[in-house]
Amino acid sequence: MALFIFYLVYSLIGWGIRVIMVTVVLRRQFAPGASVAWLGIVFLHPYIGLALYMLVGESRLGPHRTERRRQITARFRDPARHPGRLPHQTRPDAEPPYQPMVLQAEKISDLPVLGGNQLDFLPDAAEFLQRLVADINAAKQHVHLLYYIFACDRTASIVADALMQAVRRGVHCRVLADALASRTCFHRNGLGPKLVAAGVEVIPALPVASLRRRLARMDLRNHRKLAIIDGRIAFAGSHNIINPDYGGRRGNPWIDLSARFTGPIVGELASIFAEDWAFETDQEIEIPYPDSKNAPSPNGAADDVLAQVVPTGPTEPDETYRRLLLAAIQSSRRELILTTPYFVPDETTLLSLMMAADRGVAVKLILPQTADHFFAAAAGRAHYLSLLKSGVEIHLYKPALLHAKTTTVDDAFALFGSANLDVRSFSLNFELSIMLYGKTITERLRTIQKQYLSQSIQLNLADWEHRPMVSELTDRAVSLLSPLL
Repeated sequence: MALFIFYLVYSLIGWGIRVIMVTVVLRRQFAPGASVAWLGIVFLHPYIGLALYMLVGESRLGPHRTERRRQITARFRDPARHPGRLPHQTRPDAEPPYQPMVLQAEKISDLPVLGGNQLDFLPDAAEFLQRLVADINAAKQHVHLLYYIFACDRTASIVADALMQAVRRGVHCRVLADALASRTCFHRNGLGPKLVAAGVEVIPALPVASLRRRLARMDLRNHRKLAIIDGRIAFAGSHNIINPDYGGRRGNPWIDLSARFTGPIVGELASIFAEDWAFETDQEIEIPYPDSKNAPSPNGAADDVLAQVVPTGPTEPDETYRRLLLAAIQSSRRELILTTPYFVPDETTLLSLMMAADRGVAVKLILPQTADHFFAAAAGRAHYLSLLKSGVEIHLYKPALLHAKTTTVDDAFALFGSANLDVRSFSLNFELSIMLYGKTITERLRTIQKQYLSQSIQLNLADWEHRPMVSELTDRAVSLLSPLL
């Protein structure tokens, strides 16, 4: 009798969880695929489903923090509050081919296109570290670092030593690192306490409760990678402050891409650090915008680059990296090349890639042959057949894990930064992308992409159609969880 009562109570509570979770999931306004996935898990086993949802389903900042984040963003991006901010500039063409992309990116970010910039692409980890440390060593006023991963290894120690030396010279140094991905840095034996003791301000971004810290893909994260030195130099891209092998994880060494910027765009990048710093500390720091009277003309030197900063994040669900990427895909007319380490597209993005191929665009997707996340890789492979049948070329990079996130569209514009082609970058993580406009800079980035292509193998449709059925079924089963990866 007692067993029967226990089973009855257990079942009633289970059905109560199912009913409540229907309301919770629908009110969260997930994408339809994510809603179906969560409800499927909950109805299959309500107790396990509820536990999983409590751990990884609630990715919001919370209503109060979300509103506070929006207020900070609006304040920092209001031109009236920052008279030093330069106005929007584009080349004086009547209708440049990238104009629709300019409008879309500006709608998402509220940040202008600025000319008169110079940049050096840094595809090599050793060169990235060397240039970053050299600029920190030459800093006279401040060094601001914002990184998803600030590890406790040789690379991080070199950067930390440079920061501590800078502090001794009187330079104001601030480090903002993701609380979860950089958790070893904040450990009592990590670099964080040593930096604080030396006078560096070190703050964890988006801290989470101790019970949830061991979940590697838990919650929304600050996935940005950014360095600002003296308001004159900026580094942005996909490099983290960690050894190139990322701690010996699969596919090492990892191949990243960052750029070193000078020019007016540095002020816009500095404002992104200032926004994130204000959100975590309630402290506003001065943004070193260039003097608008001495600003470069849109018709500057031949190597000047038109650039636009596009930060995205979960506080504005309708203005995300997904919208930026879709606009880029839809703008393509001749050639579209994309690189990403994690390919977990939603249905709309997948359809956009196939439609681009349908209209004759040469679509080339470059992915790592060896991935470091089994589920993300499997979910991506489930879409290969549809893409190949549509004419999309899929190239698998062989030498290492390709971690660069790049897009080039025709001879018109390019896009790179921290965002992956996956659901997390679309709607969960704070990301930082840089739009680059014009034929010359687009070709510079495409040259790097072609180097990746030369070291990749192209998938063959006939071979892929005849791969083992077990592999195909496994990938398709995992893809059902794509909205949650």
